[in-house]
Amino acid sequence: MNFIGEVAGLATSFFFAMTALIFTKTGRMIGSQVTNRMRLLFALIYLIILNLILFREPFPFSADSSRWIWLSLSGVIGLSLGDAFLFQSFVSVGPRLGSLLLSLAPIFGSIIAWAFFGETLTVVQILGIALALSGIGWVVMSHEEPADTPHGQTRRGVLFGVLAGLGQAVGLVLSKQAMAENFSPFQANAIRMLAAAIFVWIWAMVEGQAGATITTIRQQPKSLGLLALGALVGPVLGVSASLLAVQHAEIGVASTLMALPPVIVLPISYFFFKEKVGWQAIAGTLLAIVGVAVLFLA
Repeated sequence: MNFIGEVAGLATSFFFAMTALIFTKTGRMIGSQVTNRMRLLFALIYLIILNLILFREPFPFSADSSRWIWLSLSGVIGLSLGDAFLFQSFVSVGPRLGSLLLSLAPIFGSIIAWAFFGETLTVVQILGIALALSGIGWVVMSHEEPADTPHGQTRRGVLFGVLAGLGQAVGLVLSKQAMAENFSPFQANAIRMLAAAIFVWIWAMVEGQAGATITTIRQQPKSLGLLALGALVGPVLGVSASLLAVQHAEIGVASTLMALPPVIVLPISYFFFKEKVGWQAIAGTLLAIVGVAVLFLA
């Protein structure tokens, strides 16, 4: 049997798990906002090169204005705001819990599609949502803060993680509106990344942080290599693998396999970040993944 789609789904989870670990490291080195600004620049460069190779143009200039509007909104909400919350969550509560909270995205996406676009939710899918929420809640409640953790840091990290999941869900729903008629995901992603990069850098200039961002990078030159690697692993390799997974496997199977980063991050967080991982965290993570699986496979 041909398992290209299934293997690609697992590869997607691996790439996104690595991205979480890399950006947790850079977030603690140079700050989550600097990480977000710089990785968007790197990712935009990669996508421009990829589109030049595939389509002989950096962006789909012939696309109609409605696609550009929807995809630009998607980029600002999903990549600028959503990922900014995600990186801050990584810094506050680590890649394991941050990645798990991001698995709220398909749940939020299903609810948004049901509320605004008339997509139905079956009883089994509602059960899957309940299981996933229960698992995530279990992990959050069992999370033990280190003794030197500033007051309220875990609470802020959880809040940022929830907002990251919501931002990613809204971004994906908006993208779906713009990708009708087999519009290339690579071209769509280039528009999203362009809008996100412009937004975060204009915002940095308004706040007077653009120069400080460059200064921070100069003071931590080792972060550049990690930022370049993280941008390559996530937006390029991760997204490419996810497209291959959806193309060659059933969407439910592919989506479930792509929801495994929290499981992959578990042993890495234990060995490399010295994070305590109790049986409740393991059980809650697995329950959450089962919930996501039920949601998509129902």
